[in-house]
Amino acid sequence: MSDDRETDTASESSYQLSRHKKSPSSLTNLSSSSGMTSLSSVSGSVMSVYSGDFGNLEVKGNIQFAIEYVELLKELHVFVAQCKDLAAADVKKQRSDPYVKAYLLPDKGKMGKKKTLVVKKTLNPVYNEILRYKIEKQILKTQKLNLSVWHRDTFKRNSFLGEVELDLETWDWDNKRNKQLKWYPLKRKTAPVALEAENRGEMKLALQYVPEPVPGKKLPTTGEVHIWVKECLDLPLLRGSHLNSFVKCTILPDTSRKSRQKTRAVGKTTNPVFNHTMVYDGFRPEDLTEACVELTVWDHYKLTNQFLGGLRIGFGTGRSYGTEVDWMDSTSEEVALWEKMVNSPNTWIEATLPLRMLLIAKISK
Repeated sequence: MSDDRETDTASESSYQLSRHKKSPSSLTNLSSSSGMTSLSSVSGSVMSVYSGDFGNLEVKGNIQFAIEYVELLKELHVFVAQCKDLAAADVKKQRSDPYVKAYLLPDKGKMGKKKTLVVKKTLNPVYNEILRYKIEKQILKTQKLNLSVWHRDTFKRNSFLGEVELDLETWDWDNKRNKQLKWYPLKRKTAPVALEAENRGEMKLALQYVPEPVPGKKLPTTGEVHIWVKECLDLPLLRGSHLNSFVKCTILPDTSRKSRQKTRAVGKTTNPVFNHTMVYDGFRPEDLTEACVELTVWDHYKLTNQFLGGLRIGFGTGRSYGTEVDWMDSTSEEVALWEKMVNSPNTWIEATLPLRMLLIAKISK
């Protein structure tokens, strides 16, 4: 993701809906689940804790692994040896295609997830793989290691088979026995609850719908939506004490690059003030029920942007122009802001909303 920063003036984009109307096929790339993607590997470490199916397989069996901190390399090595007696995703043939995923939670260090290869058609997979994390020891002591086992089916969907979590703050790194392989019983899911509760900060913003930007014209003009991103509060720190954040806006279902606007990046604070207004024209009244404002906050570091949290402000109906879409998922607070904006034209409606985890729509070229 390039970070083509823009100046802090109000810039204007058109909301290209007419073309969506003419060719519903251009919508399908957004609304089908394949068109939605989890965050890129750079930024999506926590994301895939969410993606997948937690509910339908029992959790049983054990995993054998060992961890060691290699001072010389400043690396944590997780040696994943094997699992035994896993639940069978394919009940008829009594087998699964399991692999192991590792995270450092709450993912403060931009390392993201690591995973082993998939071992097919077995309930007792042997991996003998080392998953490595480059991380300072004092940061490591603030993390939890989460190892989860997943079945990968032919459609690349994941089913959860169990997990183990180690609190590295209380881990005795000097104990030689702690470097040996040990068996751990797999447990049911705990991560999503912990992660959803994790505070991602808030955004203070105001929205305004202007039905007729040029009054008195003979021809009816389409309306504008104005989005005033004021500031963010208590953003999470993902890399020590550094933060260089900016906000990106897209109006779904239009994911063209043209429709994207950004604030400038503000460094060295978890409470950045942006005071940036974005204007989108081309809104007919009926478009307001079908569109959704997606605001995402990113930490820009060297060549990568890491996702911090986002909002989706719309009616949250799960549908757009007659198609079911997974991005129409506004929370009640987000819906309330959109409803107030629609019902109070030409008035700024202000809110402070909690940032949350989002599955982000792919940008179409």
